[in-house]
Amino acid sequence: MKIFEQIESEVQSYARSFPCVFNKAQGEYLYDQAGNQYLDFLAGAGTLNYGHNNPLFKEELLDYIMNDGITHGLDMHTQAKGDFLNAFNEKILKPRNLDYIVQFTGPTGTNAVEAALKLARNITGRENVISFTNGFHGVSLGALAATGNSHHRGAAGVSLNGTTRMPYDGYLGDEVDTTAYLDKVLSDSSSGVDKPAAVIVETVQGEGGINAASFEWLRNLDAVCKKHKVLLIVDDIQAGCGRTGNYFSFEEAGIYPDMVTLSKSLGGYGLPFAVVLFKPELDQWKPGEHNGTFRGNNFAFVTAKAAIDHYWSDDKFSKEIKQKGDYVAKRLDAIVEQYGEGNFTTRGRGMFRGINCVNGDLAAKITKEAFNNGLIIETSGADDHVVKFLCPLIISMENLEKGIDIVEAAIKKVCAAQKQIPEETDYFDDVKHIAA
Repeated sequence: MKIFEQIESEVQSYARSFPCVFNKAQGEYLYDQAGNQYLDFLAGAGTLNYGHNNPLFKEELLDYIMNDGITHGLDMHTQAKGDFLNAFNEKILKPRNLDYIVQFTGPTGTNAVEAALKLARNITGRENVISFTNGFHGVSLGALAATGNSHHRGAAGVSLNGTTRMPYDGYLGDEVDTTAYLDKVLSDSSSGVDKPAAVIVETVQGEGGINAASFEWLRNLDAVCKKHKVLLIVDDIQAGCGRTGNYFSFEEAGIYPDMVTLSKSLGGYGLPFAVVLFKPELDQWKPGEHNGTFRGNNFAFVTAKAAIDHYWSDDKFSKEIKQKGDYVAKRLDAIVEQYGEGNFTTRGRGMFRGINCVNGDLAAKITKEAFNNGLIIETSGADDHVVKFLCPLIISMENLEKGIDIVEAAIKKVCAAQKQIPEETDYFDDVKHIAA
């Protein structure tokens, strides 16, 4: 650990929650230098939907490397890129009746968001973008302006302009349709909200606390965008690639976004890879107008194609995800009912779930106890108050059950301990409504 303490920046975050040195991984498991085994319910923050070192992808990647396949090619045509595009078009887009152009951006999700916002502004000639409370879209300046989290926004060092925040689904209560408010301010020339180039939204807000928008709300949002001739961008970077049960998280809502951003599990193997998808009439870029040195990660093309071929050639994998998601939902509901004292709640969709513990300190104690018992799981939300379940989609039912058992035991122990804290302590005042 000494070298990390000596020269690695204080900006590190996940390493603080899991203070050991990992050196091996396979499937849903991580191993540290001492040989300890951990179930991974973090999965690279949604980058490892297909698990660590998936053997189906590894073999194809190793063959490609051994045959001196191209590693880096800028945006030049390569066989690996062509094979990926064919697989993506034939097995992902066409079966869903989606007609999209694919733009390869820099290798991270925030790169894809920057490109989408830039294109929307160029096409419409408008600057403003509508984003939502608790949304997270990245930490480069353009994407950060659309991000709600004050912790991240406060580190910008400059004013973050060009966006207007609107309340997400449920933000004002379940009975309020916040798309009606958006429609109202866009219809009123005196609302003070400039007509936007685009609306950017996550169908399930990952970093924002696993807030899942209803399909009705998404359809209403789509209708408002169409009414006001505003482009709809779905940020599917964490919720996509199967996390909610379908390849795209917006499929069940029956909408056809103008643009979609993808990254994280798109590459399949944890390799950096990001794209923007947009309707053909929106492809108004001039050559080289938006570029990036690493927009041609050919290793990721190989493993991304392998992921599509092995998991998305039919609907078998999607059905398995939905079945596992139903199991997770039932287990979490039962845990909340037993230990939540009426304060905990569950949230999410598919295998993108969370337990809202109301208090960030309580959630941190739960995840720490889980780590002590061999499970890596993190928190999310404005106050890190949501225990976030983000395990690989390929996890066995046995290990899925085992991981949730560890969380349940952690919640039971932490909540029991909270009851033992004397009432006169300051900390008890913050948590007694949860655990007393």
